[in-house]
Formats: sequence, C-alpha cells, structure tokens
Amino acid sequence: MSQPTVTATGLTLRYRATVALRDVSFSLGTGVTGLLGPNGAGKTSLLRILATSIVADHGDLRVLGADPRTAPGRLAVRRRLGYLPQNPGFYPNFTAFAFVDYVAILKELTDRPARHDEVRRVLAAVGLSDQRTRKIKTLSGGMRQRVALAAALLGDPGLLVLDEPTVGLDPEQRLRFRELIAGLGEGRTVLLSTHQTEDVTTVCQRVIVLDAGMIRFEGDPVELATVARGRVWSSPVRAPEALVSWRTGTGVHRNVGHPPPGAPLVEPTLEDGYLLLLDPARAHGAGAAA
Repeated sequence: MSQPTVTATGLTLRYRATVALRDVSFSLGTGVTGLLGPNGAGKTSLLRILATSIVADHGDLRVLGADPRTAPGRLAVRRRLGYLPQNPGFYPNFTAFAFVDYVAILKELTDRPARHDEVRRVLAAVGLSDQRTRKIKTLSGGMRQRVALAAALLGDPGLLVLDEPTVGLDPEQRLRFRELIAGLGEGRTVLLSTHQTEDVTTVCQRVIVLDAGMIRFEGDPVELATVARGRVWSSPVRAPEALVSWRTGTGVHRNVGHPPPGAPLVEPTLEDGYLLLLDPARAHGAGAAA
C-alpha cells in the first residue's frame, strides 16, 4: 500500500482569541477528497496550511513526505504542489499563455524551451490550446478558472489543492470543470474545498466535513448521506416538523428533520446528511420549517 500524500495530526491554529482549527487529524491518498463546511469552519485556513502559506500553531504535518514547518520542507512541498486559491490574482492584460508562463518562472522552470513546452501542455490539459493568445480580460469566468487551474498543474504536482474552483460558474461550466477535476484525481491527490455538495457527490471518493475548526465527519459520500436515513420524507404540504422543507418540481414537498409517525420516507442525499450533521440537536427533535 502506498504512503498517504498528506498526514495531519492534531493541527491547531489560532488567530488571537479565535480558534480556526482545533486538533484536526486526517490523511489523504490518491483520488479526489471533498472538503465541506459552513463559512468560518476553518476550510481556507486548512488549505493555506497545506499550501505552506501559513504554519499551524500545534500539531504534526507531512505533505508529500516533507515537513512544511521547516524551510527545506516548505521548498520541497512547493515544488510538487498545485494550488488554486479561491480568488486567483490575474493580470488581465496578460494572455493566457503569458500568465501561465509567468507562474512557471515563479515555479523555477528556468529553461525557456522546456518551460514553454510545459505551459502548452497544461493549457492543452484544461482545453485552452486554442485560447492561449487571448488576453485574460476577454475570457469568460469558466475560462479564467481553467487558466488558473493550468497554472496549478505546472510540473505535474502530486498534490492539487483547489479552493472553491466552481464558484460563480454557470451550469455548463461547472459540469466541464467537474469532468476536469475527476480526471485529475486519477493518479494524484486532489483536495477540493467547496460549498457545492453536488460537486462532492459527483467527483469525490471521500469527504471531510469541517465545522467550527473541528472534523465532524470523514468517510465516503454514501456514508454521509446515510446520516439522514429515516429523516427525509415527502408530504403534500410543508411539514411543521421539518428542519427545512421545499416544494419539488412535482408539487410534493420534500422535508428534512424529524418525521411524524407513518410519514413516507425518501432516500436521503449527501446534502441531507450534511445538513443534519451540522445541526444534530434539531435533526433529532422538532425543527422549524424553512
């Protein structure tokens, strides 16, 4: 069995009086792992630690066999890491090729012919070969995300960290991006932080749920869905017992929470399990319908 790409033990991080991460432990292997959690859960802080932007106050971390708390370890990780932040810093007057080439220089790819071959390779990998001479300011949101992903793929990284890569994309762009992410998870480790539970359902083999700086769940998407088994039911009208309730396209209401006796149960989704995992007190008692 291959060694994990990432092993974290007891990571704790504080911002003055705020605890961003509290005793976080997990490991990542090959494939796509989804990182879910509400705003303020600590997701971005965790990604920044993995990307060597910041260092945890306490705990042990090994990334790609190196210790990022040391200067040699950080350098070793950065050479084999691909990082796509939530808000990539684009230069709008650069062409797609020029921007990725600039990032390649920062990644110490100094041989110009070899570097340009690598830039062409990653642009082709994200489907932008025909757009490489266009200025970034003329590209759609989906194409800009592909440019940023191409930059993250430079050097064929063993670990790819993606922070909300599908935010702001339209449905077609999101589908195409999911296809890319799924393919990238074959043979490398991908950590995908997202608020889109459907992204996790469609492309992730594992999921970690972070809440208030702590891991609430770690397992596969099917296991997370089963958290809501017996807690999702249908009704002709909004159910007062539901934590949330909405009318579906068929006109029937779908309710999540604490079903009344004899309610017709329906198969739960990952989103249902995620909701109830973050609100267990209300999930096992009467909730307010939304």
